[in-house]
Amino acid sequence: MKVKSSTASAKCKEEQAVNGHDEKEGNPFAEYMWMENEEDFNRQVEEELQEQEFLDRCFQEMLDEEDQEWFIPSRDLPQGLGQLQQQLNGLSVAEDHSSEDILSKSNLNPDAKEFVPGVKY
Repeated sequence: MKVKSSTASAKCKEEQAVNGHDEKEGNPFAEYMWMENEEDFNRQVEEELQEQEFLDRCFQEMLDEEDQEWFIPSRDLPQGLGQLQQQLNGLSVAEDHSSEDILSKSNLNPDAKEFVPGVKY
């Protein structure tokens, strides 16, 4: 009987030498098993990249449309109009006219009732 057990252990050692690992350890190539379906893996990664590129393009398009809808004076007003706006900002009403002068030229009725919204006269 002893001969059989030594023969069995010799076979085990031979298998270990051929495979390079014990059968109890599991598959040493498990981390490389994804390569078995490399074409599927590549297709999946390519689809993910294309989807990301599509999302980036859509987001950029949305930002461009939003920029076009917003009113930006420096971009949307003609150059001369911006200059005119600066000149208008510098203007003020002169106070050298007397109030009597303004009233004498007025077309308003000083005896008219005060306007109140919603009230009918």
